[in-house]
Amino acid sequence: MASGTEKGFRYCSTLKIPPKTFGENVGPIRLSFIRGNAQKWVNGTVLNYCFFDKPKEWTTAEEEKNIVRKGFKVWMDVGIGIEFKEVKSISDADVRIAFLRDNRTWSGVGTDIRNYFGKNENTMNFGWDLVHEDPRGLDTAVHEIGHTLGAMHEHQNPFAGIEWNEKAVIDDLSGAPNYWDLETIKHNILDKIAKDTVQGSEFDPNSIMEYPFKAGLIIKPEKYKTAPLIPAGGLSANDIAWVKKFYPPLKPQDDVELELMKSYLLTIGPGQTKTFIFKPKYTRVYTLHTIGKSDTVILLYEDQGKAEPTYMKGNDNTGTDINAQVKTKLYKGRKYLLRVKLHWTDRSGETAVIVE
Repeated sequence: MASGTEKGFRYCSTLKIPPKTFGENVGPIRLSFIRGNAQKWVNGTVLNYCFFDKPKEWTTAEEEKNIVRKGFKVWMDVGIGIEFKEVKSISDADVRIAFLRDNRTWSGVGTDIRNYFGKNENTMNFGWDLVHEDPRGLDTAVHEIGHTLGAMHEHQNPFAGIEWNEKAVIDDLSGAPNYWDLETIKHNILDKIAKDTVQGSEFDPNSIMEYPFKAGLIIKPEKYKTAPLIPAGGLSANDIAWVKKFYPPLKPQDDVELELMKSYLLTIGPGQTKTFIFKPKYTRVYTLHTIGKSDTVILLYEDQGKAEPTYMKGNDNTGTDINAQVKTKLYKGRKYLLRVKLHWTDRSGETAVIVE
C-alpha cells in the first residue's frame, strides 16, 4: 500500500520476476488462460505464515505483528477457500515475513513465493513501522497479503483507462521519500499488466490494491488532475468479488469420491478447482492423474480428521503435453483428497481424473 509523509507517499514495490516461457505447442489462447491463472493458488490451499525471529533487524514487536495478523483475518473473514495459518518455524512457512526498515514494503505475488524464493528468504517485507509511521497500517498489511493471494496493483490494470503525466510521476517517485530508479517506477506504476493476465474490469479507485496519488500525476480520469486519488480504505466490493471468484468457499458436499479405474469428468472452468476423495481398499502404490489435452495442477492430501488435511505431493503440467499425475503409496482405511485446478482445456468436458 502506501504510507504518507510530509514529502509524499511511500509505496509498496513488487519484485520484477521474468515471465515463464513455453514452447511452440502453447498457442495464444492457451497461453492467455495459463497467464491468467498461473499465479493463483489451488483453492483449498492452507498458506502457513511466520515472522522472522532473527536476524534482529528483521524482527519487530508483537504490536506490529498483530496488525499483520489482522490483515490475514480481513481476507479470511470474507469467506474464501484459502486459509492462512501462523506457524512457529520459518522452514514450515510459505509466507515468510520480515520487518527490515529499508523503506521498501513489498510481497511476492501468488505462487511466485513458492517458485522463485528460497525456503529461508523472506517473501514479504514491511520497510516502515506500521504502528507509528503509517496511519493506514492495517491497509498496508492487507495490500501486501493481497499480493500473496495473486492480486496486482489496480492502477496498472490495462482496462482502467489511466493516463499518466509520466514526467511528473518520474520526478515525484525518484525523489523523497521513495528514491526509486526508473526501472522500479515503470514496473510498479507506469507499465500496464498484460491483458491476458487480468480478469477485465473497470477502474476501482477504492481497491485495497490501489495506491494513493498526489493531484496531477494522473491525466485521465481528469478529476485526478486537480484532486488527489485517495482510496477509501479496507476491501472494496470489487476486491471481495475478485477474491471470491478465484477462491470461493469450499463446499465438501460437492466433492466426488473416486473409484479405482473409473474416470470422472472435470466439470469446471479455467481457474476453478475441484476436490476428489479417494479411500483405498488396498495398501499399495497408486497413480492419480488427469486425462485429456489440458493444463492442470493437482495436489494430494491425506485427510486425518484434523482441522486441515496434510499435504503429500503435487504436480503441475502447465504448458506441457504430459498429463499431471502423482504416484505414491496410499494406505487402506485412510482418506485422501485430490484437488485439481484447471488452467486450460482444449475442449470443454474432455478433461477427466482417474486413479490406477
